[in-house]
Amino acid sequence: MNETRPVPGDAQRRFAASAIARLSADPRIVGIAATGSWADGTLDEFSDLDLLIAVEPAAFEEILEARMAIASTLGPMLSAFTGEHVGEPRLLICLFDAPLLHVDLKFVAVDGIGAVVGAAEPLWARDGRFAPALRAVAGARVSAPNPQWIEDRFWVWVHYGATKIARGELFEALDFLSFLRTTVLAPMARAREGRHAIGLRRLEQRSPDIAAAMRPTVAMHELASCHAATMACVQLYRVLREDSVLRRRAAEDAAVTYLQGLAP
Repeated sequence: MNETRPVPGDAQRRFAASAIARLSADPRIVGIAATGSWADGTLDEFSDLDLLIAVEPAAFEEILEARMAIASTLGPMLSAFTGEHVGEPRLLICLFDAPLLHVDLKFVAVDGIGAVVGAAEPLWARDGRFAPALRAVAGARVSAPNPQWIEDRFWVWVHYGATKIARGELFEALDFLSFLRTTVLAPMARAREGRHAIGLRRLEQRSPDIAAAMRPTVAMHELASCHAATMACVQLYRVLREDSVLRRRAAEDAAVTYLQGLAP
């Protein structure tokens, strides 16, 4: 039997249309924009929906206090929490049902939107204030990693990860390898391609060569596998490292020698 697949982005667009109809009835709300994958043209059936909701400055604190109740009117909300863990307390991270959909609602004062990473697509505005305020702050880029900052730390990190392998703390070692991929290797590789430093997101689709180069850095919960993956991180870092950095050769030699000494 043929199974009909969802239209890419259809659930997000239907939710947004319904949310705009409800939110625009609140006179405190000035404008609504889509950010994230919607705005950068990569929306698919697996994407979160990211909505920026601008409000009257005088009503901002009142809206923040009521945001959970406001969000609950937008659909069958299963759970929601605020975004302090990502440094953005104005953010409300929600899971809605029917269909199951992750929705991020960021409430901002129209005169204090702050930087918006990437593109932003206005969806609705009450008046002429929202669009220019959004244009003034949209398009911020995630900073590329500073090569010297990384070199100054990388070999200390390698030694730290190696001690976890030596002690047999393999879950810690696996977590460490993930840290290197997310914080060092993927951003460095993407910066060399001229892409945004956005960690591992859509790496396989957007940068298949980088994804292939990083496969050896993925380990199983085995000592030999963790050791080999850490060595692969070292090798890939050496390939990606810029010639202009001041190399911490003594630290590099010591950390790599220690790591090599752990070979099963």
